Amino acid sequence: MLSRVTTATPWGIEARPVQVEVDVHFGQLPGLRIVGLPDAAVRESRERVRRAIRNCGFRLPPRVVVVNLAPADLRKEGNHLDLAIALGLLAAHGEVPQAALDGKLLAGELGLDGTIRPVRGGLAMAELAARMDLDEVLLPSRSASEAAALGAVRVTPLAGLAEAIEHLLGRSPVPAATTLALPPEADRALPDLSEVRGQEAAKRALEVAAAGGHNLLFIGPPGAGKTMLARRLPGLLPPLTTAEAIAVTKVHSLVSDRPPEGLLRRRPFRSPHPGISTAALIGGGRVPRPGEASLAHCGVLFLDELPEFRRDTLESLRQPLEEGFVTVARTQARLRFPARFALLAAMNPCPCGHLGDPRHDCRCTPPLIDRYRARVSGPLLDRIDLHVEVPAVGLAELSAGPGEPSAAVSERVAAARRRQAERFGRGAPSPFNAAMGPETVRLHAAPDPAGRKLLDTAFERLGLSVRAVHRILKVARTIADLAGSDRVRAPHVAEAIQYRSLDRRLTP
Repeated sequence: MLSRVTTATPWGIEARPVQVEVDVHFGQLPGLRIVGLPDAAVRESRERVRRAIRNCGFRLPPRVVVVNLAPADLRKEGNHLDLAIALGLLAAHGEVPQAALDGKLLAGELGLDGTIRPVRGGLAMAELAARMDLDEVLLPSRSASEAAALGAVRVTPLAGLAEAIEHLLGRSPVPAATTLALPPEADRALPDLSEVRGQEAAKRALEVAAAGGHNLLFIGPPGAGKTMLARRLPGLLPPLTTAEAIAVTKVHSLVSDRPPEGLLRRRPFRSPHPGISTAALIGGGRVPRPGEASLAHCGVLFLDELPEFRRDTLESLRQPLEEGFVTVARTQARLRFPARFALLAAMNPCPCGHLGDPRHDCRCTPPLIDRYRARVSGPLLDRIDLHVEVPAVGLAELSAGPGEPSAAVSERVAAARRRQAERFGRGAPSPFNAAMGPETVRLHAAPDPAGRKLLDTAFERLGLSVRAVHRILKVARTIADLAGSDRVRAPHVAEAIQYRSLDRRLTP
């Protein structure tokens, strides 16, 4: 007999359909063979499937079994195919009718006792099933909640193979999965901005960056609080919208070691080590997978000790910073990964870190400082909207009381973002100022005559690039939004110019 079951395998951040064809016939040498470019995990499913079926009370007679995974030119990876192969075997032996499997997509890893373990990419599989106009998706219980968030197809959560069979036969139907509004880890309190003593200018820059989705670079000596400030940024950002939450959950479900059990609501904050490779940062590999840049989609990518990253790794960020996505080309396919994030970086002003610190002597020579800063290219710095000096904190500032809490700042940030959403349209892919193009800048961020004169003077005296001027106007637009102003005025432009420290001379 021949049976057919629809399943899927991950490919980038999407799921590709796989047709499992099971043929059973008599032969002199009974056995089970899997063809169709399976990887090691798929080939090993033979033993898992056999033991799971036996431990669920079924005794299949010895036959020659061939399992074909179509299309044959697509490599199948991971643990997603166990459930489909098992049910295909049972259908080919007459234990489950073929009609019960039609119009359904099944995925899950089987334990030897028949339990169904979670798999990656539940949300992507639900999207695939909706595009294929299928009726139902059967997934492990821990993977079904995120898939149900799509709302376009019925998602059935399953705990074991026996439960799946009873559901398909109609003897004991399983209720459809529901979406968890918040994953359990969302209850953890975020670090609060009030814990940071002093650094009022840096806090203000953090607020501006949060309000407009801008890229931000902190420059200061060790111990000044750069990392402490950076880790307070998530507490200033608004929760993800439903569309953003689905996009973020989809990426994390396919890439993270522990896929989410529900729909993520907090904006991601990723902080890779400076030794990270280019492929790990922006995505790649033999079978391309998203990197840290995509895991930071709709959130923050924090690069501490920026000059310590490899030059080619940093340069690979130019495309996502400009376009909001990463393109990875391979012989089999050309994949696009979402990567619209706010870049937050920190660096020392010189190799020893004490340039401009009144309490420590800097012994770095000007050529050494130039070589250190040259590790970060000019084009990359041009794509960072705010360059902010973070000086060493004095004893008087450390002894001061707590500052403004994150909750108060986040209210202003939320109000500014609402203004931007109304300006650009709530359905816009990136309804915040940092994503404005040249035409949009001219339309919404044109300064008044006094602001234009100030900007022209800064352009000549600081030697700004055209890209830097556009960045200043975007930041000025955000400052105006925080102030509740419909027009970009000279004070807004003046503050935005102050956030271009690297366009001015930092050495004494």
